[in-house]
Amino acid sequence: MKLLKEILYGTRIHDIVGNTHVAIEDIAFDSREVKAFSLFVAIPGTRVNGFEFIEQAIEKGATAIVAEQLPETTQNHVTYVRVQDAAEALGKMASTFFDDPSETLKIVAVTGTNGKTTTVSLLHRLFRSMDRRAGMLSTVENRILDRVVPASHTTPDALQMQRLFREMADAGCKYVFMEASSHSIDQKRLAGTKLTGAVFTNITHEHLDYHGDFNSYIQAKKGLFDALPQDGFALYNQDDSHGPDMVMDCKGRIRDYALTSMADYRGRVVENHLGGLQLHLNGHDLYSRLIGGFNAYNLLSVFAVALELGMEDMEVLTHLSLLKPPAGRFEQVLAPEGITAVVDYAHTPDALDNVLKTIDSFRSGTTQVITVVGCGGNRDKTKRPIMARVAAKWSDRVFLTSDNPRDEEPDAIIADMRAGLDPIEIKKCIAISDRREAIRMAAQLAAQGDILLVAGKGHETYQEIKGVRYEFDDREELLNAFNHA
Repeated sequence: MKLLKEILYGTRIHDIVGNTHVAIEDIAFDSREVKAFSLFVAIPGTRVNGFEFIEQAIEKGATAIVAEQLPETTQNHVTYVRVQDAAEALGKMASTFFDDPSETLKIVAVTGTNGKTTTVSLLHRLFRSMDRRAGMLSTVENRILDRVVPASHTTPDALQMQRLFREMADAGCKYVFMEASSHSIDQKRLAGTKLTGAVFTNITHEHLDYHGDFNSYIQAKKGLFDALPQDGFALYNQDDSHGPDMVMDCKGRIRDYALTSMADYRGRVVENHLGGLQLHLNGHDLYSRLIGGFNAYNLLSVFAVALELGMEDMEVLTHLSLLKPPAGRFEQVLAPEGITAVVDYAHTPDALDNVLKTIDSFRSGTTQVITVVGCGGNRDKTKRPIMARVAAKWSDRVFLTSDNPRDEEPDAIIADMRAGLDPIEIKKCIAISDRREAIRMAAQLAAQGDILLVAGKGHETYQEIKGVRYEFDDREELLNAFNHA
């Protein structure tokens, strides 16, 4: 519990109507979550405006309202606060309400189109392996030390985030590694969070359904670095053409990493095969069980972050070499002898291209590459034909299927994918809207020496269809398909 005036400290306020010496027992921005003595923050959303639910929040017991505009009529027992930016105010107030947990934590946020989850997961595993007390916020799961807290979004909302930071601090965590999606940065969910470091992996075609155009997407990512304090570090991928743009005007300490350019942290791939990678990092050798050039970047960025946080390079390299890949990231599934089966989360054109290029480098003799891929419903439609084109470019046979169709018809999504193919590429493709059946057919088609990729869902254990989540795990489906072939 805190007084409203304490919670409002540091928030940009235009007007106050009512008494700020009132006790607040909870904060909510969803009127359904409001309880007695709550502060309700009315945030203008992409679908609904919280302003429309102010009366409902008051009926449920809210004693204070924070909004960008005040209602025409007010109630005497309620305090109204008008702010410039309700989303930003929510983050700052949530941080204050939970006693500013980020002040005692070293929080490193990772942003980029691809590689966020792998980088964050590796950082958390690395620091736990080195016996450092660390937490994690990721797409796959959140962790407080080694305790798993289920994740519902890439980046939690501002309230969830500050609550988790508080739990991490109370559990003795010193470090937190988190994914920062473009949505969360744009929606200012990190407001009120003091960052120790920010990492940029890469940027490619994604989320244009939300951001509208590629430049807006870039600017959203850049917002993470614009908010970095002077005593923080900004680490970016020099090999990505947009890397330098991210750190323009950044107040923090700027560092870069690269495999093909000169950089503060320089890496080189010595060997890349199905057993793993051998890398040369800043004069040191690293052997890793992770596979592919894209993972070389992930490992290099993890190495760089650890050194920026003051770790010793030899300790980092020793523990880094022992780490396994995160779930659903180029994860090999047990297959009949001579067949290589891989499940990967690749759901963007660039990610799929990276995985298939890596697979292509492992071809020998008569190896055929078979790819199962779909695209999510109610998401950026412009990437669908590109995904199909990438799959057809690197594969001998492609099964176009459903991913998470959500409210769209799978056949309509597949039609959008097929629209990107020329007549020769179309001959490579088979459309099967039932994902289970597509995986089964692909497994039956695979012969000795072939490589089978099931892409798009990775670690996910569900399919979302017409508002309902059904149990579905690509890894289990692939195993079942081989066992019943």
